[in-house]
Formats: sequence, structure tokens, C-alpha cells
Amino acid sequence: MAALKTEDLRNFAIAGHGSVGKTILAEAILLEAKVTNRLGRPDEGSSIVDFDDEEKHRKFSIYSTILHAPWKGRELQIVDTPGYDDFFGEAVGAFAAVETVLVAVAADAGVQVNTRRVWKKAGELGLGRAFVITRMDGENAKFADVLGALQATFGNAVVPITYPVGEAASFSGVVNTLNPPADVPAEVASQVAEVGETLRESIIESDEDLMTRYLEEEEIAPEEIMAAASKAVAQGTLVPVFCCAAEKGIGVGEMLDALVSIFPSPADGLPRQGSKPGGEEAETVTLPPAPDAPFSAQVFKTLYDPFVGKLAYFRIYSGTLRPEDGLYNAREGKREKLGHLYRVQGEKQEEVDSAAAGQIVAVAKIENLEVSDTLCSDAEPVVYPPLAFPTPMVSRAAEPKTRGDEQRMSTALARIASQDKTFLEGRDPQTGELVITGMSDLHLQVIMSKLSAKPFEVEMVLKEPRIPYKETITAKADGHYRHKKQTGGRGQFAEVYLRLEPLERGGEFEFVDEIYGGSIPRQFVPAVEKGVRETMVQGVIAGYPAVDFRVAVYDGKHHDVDSSEAAFKIASARAFSQAFRDARPVLLEPIVNIEVTIPTKYMGDISGDLSGRRGRIQGMGTEGDQQIIQAQVPLAAVANYSTQLRSMTGGEGSYTMEFSHYEAVPANVQQEIVAKAGKAKAGDDE
Repeated sequence: MAALKTEDLRNFAIAGHGSVGKTILAEAILLEAKVTNRLGRPDEGSSIVDFDDEEKHRKFSIYSTILHAPWKGRELQIVDTPGYDDFFGEAVGAFAAVETVLVAVAADAGVQVNTRRVWKKAGELGLGRAFVITRMDGENAKFADVLGALQATFGNAVVPITYPVGEAASFSGVVNTLNPPADVPAEVASQVAEVGETLRESIIESDEDLMTRYLEEEEIAPEEIMAAASKAVAQGTLVPVFCCAAEKGIGVGEMLDALVSIFPSPADGLPRQGSKPGGEEAETVTLPPAPDAPFSAQVFKTLYDPFVGKLAYFRIYSGTLRPEDGLYNAREGKREKLGHLYRVQGEKQEEVDSAAAGQIVAVAKIENLEVSDTLCSDAEPVVYPPLAFPTPMVSRAAEPKTRGDEQRMSTALARIASQDKTFLEGRDPQTGELVITGMSDLHLQVIMSKLSAKPFEVEMVLKEPRIPYKETITAKADGHYRHKKQTGGRGQFAEVYLRLEPLERGGEFEFVDEIYGGSIPRQFVPAVEKGVRETMVQGVIAGYPAVDFRVAVYDGKHHDVDSSEAAFKIASARAFSQAFRDARPVLLEPIVNIEVTIPTKYMGDISGDLSGRRGRIQGMGTEGDQQIIQAQVPLAAVANYSTQLRSMTGGEGSYTMEFSHYEAVPANVQQEIVAKAGKAKAGDDE
């Protein structure tokens, strides 16, 4: 295969809301470019893009898929991404590999939640953005309405490059507004001319030199307009709009014609900034996106292929890579041998001899390559910032369906977490539960399905995780217990006097030895502390760990023969429990900071709902056409907030959440928790 030139590449991700036709569009591009000879369909299981078994079963995209296709002397490198926000992490990874994001919007649906989310994320990363209005042949297709909504939401930089001829059942083709043909259909001639003039002026205004020449009434060649258009897209001052009916192939070729002309190549896109490794104030490094520059790349996706093992996908930002060169992993500071280098087409890999700046490639069987890793030249090392994935919010306690599968399940979950950066797994140090956290219940269901299939084949059961409450005291109290037992032979004897007093929140635990005169011999004092600590872990009033108090042992008695460490442990545990119950104990609950982003129309409902969850509103703000509510809420009240917010907002709301602090549970809530714990303990004792 001939080497690909950086300036001939066009890298873009297809993104947007779910069920707007992104995957069919990707399939239509492959068909139009003659990569395939028929249109793959996700609903029939024939899609090249949605090749994973889980995607075929569910009939929607779950993972990002890398594709490539030639078009009129250029090479398209396409990353199709899922539309459901449950799998938004796949889109975030894909954005690290491209210069432009092509946001799909359905002609019969318009601007939706993930239209905004994708737009925002692409903008944060400095990527060029464009829209494609899909399903123009749909029954309720309204091009003017959708275009108006896009311009109202995202600004006047949004301008059509291809204009539809007809819509709905009468949609028959498109016209390029920047370079219209001589035979523009009469019914759209005036609109095409008007949009074209607006478009040309918009492009010229984005280039200072062209603007000067334009004002001086100097003629500007079409090639100069196209070159300026590419810069305008890269800078975000032009947001092209295309339209098509992908299933019928209408408008796809015209979109590709325009796309290869005005989408920036890797040589023209915003350069990636890295830093020299080491040191707190690392020096900024910007390597030119050229084949002869020092090599650098970043891993944006990993997966396990049943035939070739672990695959790591990366985008080359600068330089050239050959298999014999090996790889230098900046995170680990060591070199890796490189067996084969692949270009990827869906689930297929094609071996290549080399790859240069701008290309998206993969390597196999390098187990320690992780998402966000920087690969570079060890002679001129660079580190690129880690990819910023959305924080998962939905947690469930997981346990294997079959006893004895604990280790297999834990190993499988760790492997899945290494390739999905929006999935976390780990054991809660307080409750002891293995807790998995994902973007939503659907996300966790997909994880469960993946776990049950080959190569893992582990069935898993999910349940609500225990809220990590804690117990503490609010007053001073004394405790006393005399342990005496005689059953023939050597007996057991120990007597302990303890004093408890509360500490500041976060004070954890202090143990003080105030024994004078040898009432408890020195060798038994550690046993007294151990009895207290073991009881603290188990809790006293509801089975949760006890914290934030001081325990002083100040008196006691012993027997020269019958006293032992075991006896003093028992006596101190009983004395501690008595004192704890007399010290006005309370439960502490975790409080989280939550930030909810919603359309304005839901402001009252959501703020009222948060208040009803014992939440305290901390602030409100706006971000574009979205409202933001900041609040502090008990974790127990928002444990299933993802599902509840989706229901209240019709899927238009999102939120982030992080731990803030612990505070006392209201008395009525505490009574319910203690009663529930008592019933559970009684059931366990039966």
C-alpha cells in the first residue's frame, strides 16, 4: 500500500444524539467510496460499523469504530461513535484522534441533548465542528426548522454547504452553495445564491488578508476561498452544514466532495500541545504535525480482540513509526518491542509497514498500553495531557452468581475497566463490597453481558450498594464492665473502666492510657485498646464503623492467675459499647456536592426535587441555554439519581457528583436506619 501523506488525510468523528442515523451514514460513506458493495444495516446485523456481538444484539452502537475510505485523492479516517450518553466516553476517546467532529442531527428531530453535549466537548478540545442533517427523506423532515434551531443554538457561523432540493418524500438531491453548478434547480436557485453569498462573506471575514482585498474590490479566486474555508473550520469561525438521506445515498457524495475540500487536514488542524516529562513546571512542547518530526502519538482506545489479544489504538501526532522502531511509553519510561502495525477497518486489521503524522493505527499484544498513554521518541520525549472522560455516577454492589468465581469476576472487571475509562471497579474499604460504577444502569447491563460472554463467562449479580454511614457520639460518657467466668480449671477475669468524649469531625480515634498504680498491668493495656478497636469497626448502634472520639482507660482490676489478654479484650469491648450508647450516639451520612445541568424549563422542578431530598441549594448559574444548579445532598437521597433525573427531564438533564463531607443524620431518618439494621441482624442470627 502506498504511503499516506499527512496533508491528504481528513480525520473526523461522526457523533451526536442516539438514533439519528450516524451508523447508517458511516455505512453509506463506505458504500459511496466503494469500500463496500452494499449498505450494512445495524437492525439486520449486517453492519461493518456495529460489529460487536452486544451491538448486534441491542441494535445500536456501544463502541467507537475506526474506518477509512479513499475519496478523490484524499483519505478519510472516520471514527463512528455511540449516540447514547451511557457510552459518551467512547466519543471522548475518539475526539483525541480527529481534527473535526461531524455532528449528526435528524431532520425530523432537531437539536437534542447530546447534540449540545457533543458540540460543547468538541469546542473544549479546540476541534473543528460541522453538522449533517440526516433523514431528509423522513416523513416529518423540516430542513429550514432544523437549520434555524442550529443557528439559534450554536450561532450564525452555522451555514449550509449543501442545500436540499425538496424534503421528506420529495427530497431528490442537494446543491453545493459554495460552488453551485450551472443547472441549479429553479425552486432553490434564489436560496442557494443567498446562502452562497453569506457563506463566501463569512469565509472572507475570517481571513484578514482576504478581507482587505475584498474591501478593495479585488477578485478572489475560488481556490483561495476554499483554503480560507478550511482554516475557518479549524478555527471554529465556520460551521458547515450538510444534508443527506444516507439510506438512499442522496447527498452523501456531495457531502464528501465538500468535506475533503474544507475539512482541515492533520497538517492544518490545531497542533497538540504536550510537555517535557518530569518536574512540576514542565516545559510546553508542540511538535509539528509532519512525517519528519520526532515521533509522538497518544492511545485513545483499547480493546481485547479474541484473535489478536489486546489492541491499542493511537493517533500519530508527529513523525513516522515503523514496526522495527519499537515504542517508548512516556508513562512507564521504557521501550516496548513492536511486532505488527495495523490500519483498522471495523473489526479487521490490515498490516502496514509504516505510519506517519495524522494516521490512526493499532498495535497488538502490548499489555501495559493504556488509554491516554503517550508514545514518543525516547530521544525527544513528550507527554500529552490525559484524556478527560466523564465521571461515572451509577454504582452497584457486585457479586458472582456462583461461589468460587470471585477471583475470575474480579480479574474480568479489572480488564474491562482498563479499556473503558467510564467504568470503575473496586472494593469499598468500609462495607467490604465489590462496587462497580458506570454511566447508567444500561452501561452496567452491557458490562454484565460482556462478563457473561467469552472469554470471561462469569455470571454476576448486582444490588444496591450499602451507604457508608458512620457512627459517632455527641457527649461524654463512662463505661464499665467486669468479665468473670469460672468453668473449672483456670478462669477468666478482667475489669475495665473507660471514658469516651467526642472529637472534632475528622478526628477519627484516639486512645489514652490513664492507668496509675497498676490496676491494669502494662501488658494488658494493648488488649484493652484492641477490644475497643474491634468493636469500633463493627459499630454499636447500627453496624457501621464508629469514628471521631477519644477513649481513655482510667481504672480496672486484674487477677494474678485468671487475667489474660482475651479477658481484657472482652471487658473493654463491653465497657466501650455501654459508654457509646450512653454518649448520645448519632449516625453520620456522606454528603455529596452535586451539579445538575438542565434546560431552563425544568429549573423549578429540579430545584424543588433536590430540596425534597434534603438537599441544600448552594448556587445557580447559566451555561449557554442551560441552567446549572449546585447543591449539597445526602448520598442516600441521590443513589439512583441518574434514572430519576432522566425521568424528570425526558433525558435532557445531566449531573456530576463528588463526595463533600459527613454530617449527622436527622433523628427520624436515624431511627429508620437503626431499626432496619436491627431487623437485618435478627434475621442473620436466626
